[in-house]
Amino acid sequence: MTQDINFITKTKALIDNLKSVCANYGLGNDGNEFKIITQVFLYKFLNDKFRFAVKAEKPALDDAENFSKALRDLPEDEYQFLLASLDPNIPRLQPEHLISHLFSKQNDGDFAKLFDDTLRQISIQNADVFSVKSFTGAKDILFDELSQFISDSSQRDAFCKALINKLFEFSFEEMFKQKYDFFATIFEYLIKDYNTDSGGKYAEYYTPHAVARIMAQIMVPEPVKGVKCYDPSAGSGTLLMSIAHQIGEENCTIYSEDISQKSSNMLRLNLVLNNLTHSIPNIIKTNTIAQPYYLESKFDYIVSNPPFKLDFSDFHADLDKEAFKKRFFAGIPNIPKSKKESMSIYLMFIQHIMYSLNDHGKAAIVVPTGFITAQSGIEKKIRERLIDNGWLRGVVSMPSNIFASTGTNVSVLFLDKKADNQHIVLMDASKLGETIKEGKNQRTVLTTTEEDKIISTFNEKQAVEDLSVVISKEEIAAKNYSFSAGQYFEVKIEYTDITTEEFAEKMTGFENRLVDLFQQGNTLDLEIQKQLKGLKYERN
Repeated sequence: MTQDINFITKTKALIDNLKSVCANYGLGNDGNEFKIITQVFLYKFLNDKFRFAVKAEKPALDDAENFSKALRDLPEDEYQFLLASLDPNIPRLQPEHLISHLFSKQNDGDFAKLFDDTLRQISIQNADVFSVKSFTGAKDILFDELSQFISDSSQRDAFCKALINKLFEFSFEEMFKQKYDFFATIFEYLIKDYNTDSGGKYAEYYTPHAVARIMAQIMVPEPVKGVKCYDPSAGSGTLLMSIAHQIGEENCTIYSEDISQKSSNMLRLNLVLNNLTHSIPNIIKTNTIAQPYYLESKFDYIVSNPPFKLDFSDFHADLDKEAFKKRFFAGIPNIPKSKKESMSIYLMFIQHIMYSLNDHGKAAIVVPTGFITAQSGIEKKIRERLIDNGWLRGVVSMPSNIFASTGTNVSVLFLDKKADNQHIVLMDASKLGETIKEGKNQRTVLTTTEEDKIISTFNEKQAVEDLSVVISKEEIAAKNYSFSAGQYFEVKIEYTDITTEEFAEKMTGFENRLVDLFQQGNTLDLEIQKQLKGLKYERN
């Protein structure tokens, strides 16, 4: 544990040092700072990952005084064989791509060009594995020409040298055997200053880890292998990382869609940090609702925290295509004359997810709690389909303010194509959690014990007083398809045995109090009448 904290502290210091370099060259809080920090961090991580893997494959190189020179001295065929033997998650680098090589060249002229050229070559040579695709199939580049973000060309060499010096002082190599939670902490710290949507429309960038863990551990209570996991509004990938960790990164392949380039880049970094590089080619930047890349793909597990409200009037007409009729079986929300930004796009995501499950698929979807009791409309049609098809495994209504980004009360729907229709779990966890203050906002945080209670109660299908009910699909249909646990809790009437004398005494007491109340009422009535007469006399 001490070692973990030490690694985290050192890595945070690296991130702070990179931000300091940006600030010193006028890029603090600049729109391009996010690209510089995340891309330089990624370059460092890939550099050290490559070094670590090569040394594991060829231990003799571990003692080399100059690692990049030792690689250059290898015969070409031996070097190519070495690259071919590396795990697919490892980038393919040349000796001149290494940070140690750039560090040795920093006093050469035109260093900024060398720096940019190096990153460009790495991007090209690793495009098949590390590129994010758009709907059309076009691939983005892994790295930008970062020196170009410095408007004063005379400062570019110095800026790139400063970055390389910070990278050279630090190494990830001792960290690569650490567990998932370590890199989750680092990823959060890395993106914390950029964790707002500056143009992308879909997905919160950040889902609380407690919610992500609950979703993953309810969805995957038993070991599975070779499964496909999907998020149609992935954001930075918190939900995908959590379910991949629960399944085992080597046992699953990740697929995602999101309209935001920024969130897609965050997700790519998250996949690299969490040993899921093999899934990067499956990240698609697209409008999932209007231009779904994976329209005819079917998945084993789907997780999603979709945007709840969004103006999608611009592509509303595109959704009425014949090809989408089956997907949007419950309908498409109308375009309001005003407040178009309040259109319930999450209803489109729920229908898309239902369409995207395979024959034994499971899903967990964050929805506004109002969805689970709406009396009519698209919401009701979706709930009817889930119950009539036997796909609802259960619902957990979360505490208010558990999401820092929204004041909306949320619930999590758990779908399962093979659900037990006679033992559906509806849980009201809204009273759980502890309130903490974050800046000016208050947020509810679940304790570890409460997380475990929610997970075990749900997975073991337990009925717990004032927390959960276990009911059949027929009972839900009889209650107008309500998914609210509160509507199924029994009304409790407590009875106390008393004697005839005690009953008579209580009744006498009630009667005496009633007489007193009537007398007080009469006295007040007389006083009011006097006051009114006095007012009338004064007016005359």
